[in-house]
Amino acid sequence: MSHVTAIPAADSAAALVHFEAGFRYETDCWDVHDALAGGQPDFVLLDVRGTEKYAAGHVPGALDLAHRKIIGSKLAEFPADTLFVVYCAGPHCNGAARAAQRLAQLGRPVKLMTGGITGWLDEGFALASI
Repeated sequence: MSHVTAIPAADSAAALVHFEAGFRYETDCWDVHDALAGGQPDFVLLDVRGTEKYAAGHVPGALDLAHRKIIGSKLAEFPADTLFVVYCAGPHCNGAARAAQRLAQLGRPVKLMTGGITGWLDEGFALASI
Protein backbone atom coordinates (compact mmCIF):
# COMPACT_ATOMS: atom_id res chain seq x y z
CA MET A 1 0.00 0.00 0.00
CA SER A 2 1.38 3.44 -0.94
CA HIS A 3 1.15 6.66 1.02
CA VAL A 4 -1.40 7.75 -1.59
CA THR A 5 -3.85 4.96 -0.75
CA ALA A 6 -3.02 4.49 2.96
CA ILE A 7 -5.80 6.95 3.76
CA PRO A 8 -8.86 6.18 1.67
CA ALA A 9 -10.24 8.87 -0.63
CA ALA A 10 -13.43 10.60 0.44
CA ASP A 11 -16.64 9.32 -1.04
CA SER A 12 -17.86 11.14 -4.15
CA ALA A 13 -20.55 13.15 -2.35
CA ALA A 14 -18.06 14.49 0.22
CA ALA A 15 -15.49 15.19 -2.51
CA LEU A 16 -18.09 17.13 -4.51
CA VAL A 17 -18.96 19.32 -1.52
CA HIS A 18 -15.29 19.96 -0.81
CA PHE A 19 -14.22 20.85 -4.34
CA GLU A 20 -17.30 22.92 -5.14
CA ALA A 21 -16.75 24.93 -1.95
CA GLY A 22 -13.24 25.81 -3.09
CA PHE A 23 -14.59 27.78 -6.04
CA ARG A 24 -16.32 30.14 -3.60
CA TYR A 25 -12.90 31.24 -2.32
CA GLU A 26 -10.59 30.99 -5.32
CA THR A 27 -10.39 31.59 -9.03
CA ASP A 28 -7.53 30.99 -11.42
CA CYS A 29 -5.42 33.09 -13.75
CA TRP A 30 -7.14 31.79 -16.87
CA ASP A 31 -10.61 32.78 -15.67
CA VAL A 32 -9.38 36.22 -14.58
CA HIS A 33 -7.66 36.74 -17.95
CA ASP A 34 -10.81 35.67 -19.79
CA ALA A 35 -12.97 38.10 -17.80
CA LEU A 36 -10.54 40.98 -18.29
CA ALA A 37 -10.24 40.26 -22.02
CA GLY A 38 -14.02 40.57 -22.28
CA GLY A 39 -13.67 44.21 -21.27
CA GLN A 40 -16.36 44.22 -18.60
CA PRO A 41 -15.04 42.36 -15.55
CA ASP A 42 -17.57 41.92 -12.76
CA PHE A 43 -14.90 42.23 -10.06
CA VAL A 44 -12.05 44.51 -9.01
CA LEU A 45 -8.61 42.95 -9.30
CA LEU A 46 -6.12 43.97 -6.60
CA ASP A 47 -2.38 43.50 -6.78
CA VAL A 48 -1.48 43.33 -3.09
CA ARG A 49 2.32 43.03 -3.40
CA GLY A 50 3.27 46.70 -2.95
CA THR A 51 3.78 49.68 -5.22
CA GLU A 52 7.38 48.92 -6.22
CA LYS A 53 6.53 45.41 -7.42
CA TYR A 54 3.28 46.63 -9.00
CA ALA A 55 5.23 49.25 -11.00
CA ALA A 56 7.72 46.63 -12.23
CA GLY A 57 4.95 44.42 -13.63
CA HIS A 58 1.32 43.64 -12.80
CA VAL A 59 -1.74 42.02 -14.30
CA PRO A 60 -3.26 44.53 -16.75
CA GLY A 61 -6.32 46.11 -15.16
CA ALA A 62 -5.23 45.42 -11.58
CA LEU A 63 -5.22 48.16 -8.98
CA ASP A 64 -2.26 48.64 -6.65
CA LEU A 65 -3.28 48.14 -3.00
CA ALA A 66 -0.79 46.39 -0.74
CA HIS A 67 -2.41 44.00 1.71
CA ARG A 68 -1.07 46.05 4.64
CA LYS A 69 -2.89 49.13 3.31
CA ILE A 70 -6.35 47.61 2.90
CA ILE A 71 -8.65 49.74 5.05
CA GLY A 72 -12.29 50.68 4.76
CA SER A 73 -11.66 54.23 3.55
CA LYS A 74 -9.62 52.98 0.58
CA LEU A 75 -12.59 50.83 -0.48
CA ALA A 76 -15.24 53.52 0.00
CA GLU A 77 -15.52 54.26 -3.74
CA PHE A 78 -16.70 50.70 -4.42
CA PRO A 79 -20.25 49.48 -3.73
CA ALA A 80 -20.49 47.16 -0.72
CA ASP A 81 -21.24 44.12 -2.91
CA THR A 82 -18.15 44.59 -5.14
CA LEU A 83 -16.23 41.36 -5.51
CA PHE A 84 -12.49 41.82 -5.02
CA VAL A 85 -10.04 39.33 -6.53
CA VAL A 86 -6.60 39.48 -4.95
CA TYR A 87 -3.21 38.18 -6.00
CA CYS A 88 0.39 38.37 -4.85
CA ALA A 89 3.69 36.95 -6.10
CA GLY A 90 2.64 33.32 -6.28
CA PRO A 91 2.14 30.10 -4.38
CA HIS A 92 5.14 30.81 -2.15
CA CYS A 93 3.57 34.07 -0.90
CA ASN A 94 0.72 34.49 1.59
CA GLY A 95 0.07 38.16 0.81
CA ALA A 96 -3.07 37.35 -1.16
CA ALA A 97 -4.43 35.26 1.72
CA ARG A 98 -3.70 38.14 4.11
CA ALA A 99 -5.48 40.55 1.77
CA ALA A 100 -8.45 38.20 1.44
CA GLN A 101 -8.64 37.90 5.22
CA ARG A 102 -8.59 41.68 5.61
CA LEU A 103 -11.27 42.23 2.96
CA ALA A 104 -13.47 39.59 4.60
CA GLN A 105 -12.97 41.30 7.97
CA LEU A 106 -14.21 44.50 6.33
CA GLY A 107 -17.31 42.68 5.11
CA ARG A 108 -16.26 42.63 1.46
CA PRO A 109 -16.74 39.71 -0.94
CA VAL A 110 -13.36 38.32 -1.96
CA LYS A 111 -11.68 35.58 -3.96
CA LEU A 112 -8.01 34.74 -4.28
CA MET A 113 -6.43 34.32 -7.72
CA THR A 114 -4.40 31.16 -7.28
CA GLY A 115 -0.89 31.22 -8.67
CA GLY A 116 -0.50 35.00 -8.47
CA ILE A 117 2.02 36.61 -10.83
CA THR A 118 3.85 33.29 -11.13
CA GLY A 119 0.70 31.55 -12.35
CA TRP A 120 -0.14 34.45 -14.66
CA LEU A 121 3.25 34.22 -16.34
CA ASP A 122 3.10 30.40 -16.43
CA GLU A 123 -0.09 30.72 -18.49
CA GLY A 124 1.81 32.89 -20.98
CA PHE A 125 -0.05 36.10 -20.15
CA ALA A 126 1.68 39.47 -20.36
CA LEU A 127 2.23 41.94 -17.56
CA ALA A 128 1.73 45.68 -17.67
CA SER A 129 4.14 48.13 -16.07
CA ILE A 130 4.13 51.79 -15.15
